[in-house]
Amino acid sequence: MLDDLSNQFLPSTVGGLAAGAIFALLALGYTMVYGVLRLINFAHSEIFMIGTFASLFVLTTMGVTGPLTGFALIGMLLLMLVVSMAAAGGAAVLLEQVAYRPLRKKGASRLAALISAIGASLFLQEFFALVVIPAVFDKAGRNTTGVPRLVDRDVVFTIGNANVRTDHIIVIVAAIAMMVLLDQIVNRSRMGRGIRATAQDPEAAVLMGVNIDNVVRMTFLLGGAMAGVAGMLYVMEYEVTQYNEGFVLGIKAFTAAVLGGIGNIRGALLGGFALGLIENWGAIFLGSEWKDVIAFIVLVVVLMFRPTGILGESLQRARA
Repeated sequence: MLDDLSNQFLPSTVGGLAAGAIFALLALGYTMVYGVLRLINFAHSEIFMIGTFASLFVLTTMGVTGPLTGFALIGMLLLMLVVSMAAAGGAAVLLEQVAYRPLRKKGASRLAALISAIGASLFLQEFFALVVIPAVFDKAGRNTTGVPRLVDRDVVFTIGNANVRTDHIIVIVAAIAMMVLLDQIVNRSRMGRGIRATAQDPEAAVLMGVNIDNVVRMTFLLGGAMAGVAGMLYVMEYEVTQYNEGFVLGIKAFTAAVLGGIGNIRGALLGGFALGLIENWGAIFLGSEWKDVIAFIVLVVVLMFRPTGILGESLQRARA
């Protein structure tokens, strides 16, 4: 057991950071929507799934069949990033308008919104399995879809016995950069002030001239865009997607949001990386087949002993 720990600890740490970066990006959507509306958007996992297929569409349309290098790689990554963010962000805005806004306008309970979220999640899964995937990709909708390798797995440097590859660096750096950008938007822009004001006191925000509908729309757009980035990085790293690819990953991202402090943008970053590391370290002792179980155990433990999460600060208390 100690030999396994010494041999696998550093490689598992690198892999955990890469997985945690994707968890963190996806967790941002949960934490932003909850911070503003006190709603757990369980359909957010399907927004991530849409981001994965948007990236696959770009690769298929551009005829990519093997790894790229240099400016070709940079250009393809940027194109995938833009298309995935646009597709996922647009889908998130449409989801809010169809599934949540009518309920909010009628003053429906949070339970009704939660049921609507579950229904929207199942609808999007089946719509992609039965319609989108067969029509666009000419594949059986419920089968796993492979993604062409975009980045060579070249070893850039080593830390002990851990190889840090090109794809690891791209995933981690891109995720951190996008989360820093989002944090700056929320804390420094006019729209960010509107988001924080709405999260703190919606009635007072309306009296101060804040358009709640625009704020909610922007919240879903930003959260969806981050899910699109997560989807792009996911297919680049794991080279696979499926109509229900976001289901388990979405629950893990929700766990990361709770772990870091749901409603806290920086908490989502911390919770995502922490969950990725905990999963991979736990797999050293229990085996990789226990990774999903470990994530859910973390969720239960956090809810029992630290329900406010590590940081325990919501979007409502973000600095003005």
